[in-house]
Amino acid sequence: MRRSVIVGTGSALPGRRVSNAELAERVDTSDEWIVERTGIRFRHIAAPGQTTGTLATDAARAALASAGLEPGAIDLIVLATATPDQTFPATATRVQAALGIADCVAFDIAAVCSGFLYALQVADSLLRTGAHTRALVIGAETFSRILDWEDRATCVLFGDGAGAVVLETQDSDDKAGRGILATRLHADGRHNDLLYVDGGPSTTGTVGKLRMKGREVFRHAVVNLAAVMGESLEAAGLAPEDVDWVVPHQANARILDATARKLGLAPEKVIVTVDRHANTSAASVPLALDAAVRDGRVKQGDLIVLEAMGGGFTWGAAVVRF
Repeated sequence: MRRSVIVGTGSALPGRRVSNAELAERVDTSDEWIVERTGIRFRHIAAPGQTTGTLATDAARAALASAGLEPGAIDLIVLATATPDQTFPATATRVQAALGIADCVAFDIAAVCSGFLYALQVADSLLRTGAHTRALVIGAETFSRILDWEDRATCVLFGDGAGAVVLETQDSDDKAGRGILATRLHADGRHNDLLYVDGGPSTTGTVGKLRMKGREVFRHAVVNLAAVMGESLEAAGLAPEDVDWVVPHQANARILDATARKLGLAPEKVIVTVDRHANTSAASVPLALDAAVRDGRVKQGDLIVLEAMGGGFTWGAAVVRF
């Protein structure tokens, strides 16, 4: 059996770290209000000249270094983002050029906060066909560029950053072997108006700003994420008690807690970075994974579940033997 194995992780964050107190000087909010409702204390904001592409490239370089590989070893780049550098071409091709890769398949995926899970499944599928051998799967965002900084309900929630993994095909005999064991993805476009950006090339000719109905999103997130995590574990022939770590989309600390309770998972098994990074959309899962790998919590052989839900709605989960 051929499986796609994560052999390297990396991440990148802008240097500017913005506290809740700093935001309170700009909009009608407070550190206490933000922490109580979201668990967020800080977020990183891209500097002028920093883009989704530059952050993605830095994360990719870190992941390659972690894997002990040169850029030329990569023959596939799948980049998940809702904030591309340009309408076209794909930001993935900018990463390819920056890494000095002369020729490989490179494209973007747009599934907002679930984008990394979508990109992971697409890359896994292409690797298992034998068409490619090694892939960079990246989630990268500069959400600060699409926020309404006068809307205190949304501008406090998001930050910028990028995370990446290197996937490599390896032989594996059973579910105890390393690699991606199962993925499950979903979408339901009927909920567009609950979380969206009010612009686009084909509608307004503008980039637009993020709009969200937080209470409704919260309700859907808890139900959908618990369901898809259970679904993916069942597909892998495993149970919640087999899980070493859950690496969730970092949207809101209360969503993380509620989802863990629904599955009967101990809170200490959930990787949490939302307090430091806020919601970085497609970047949040690989950012959190890299943080947990580098601080020694996630080790080779651990069973991890990645999960996310975002605008669309889109949602998904992946069961991975790290």
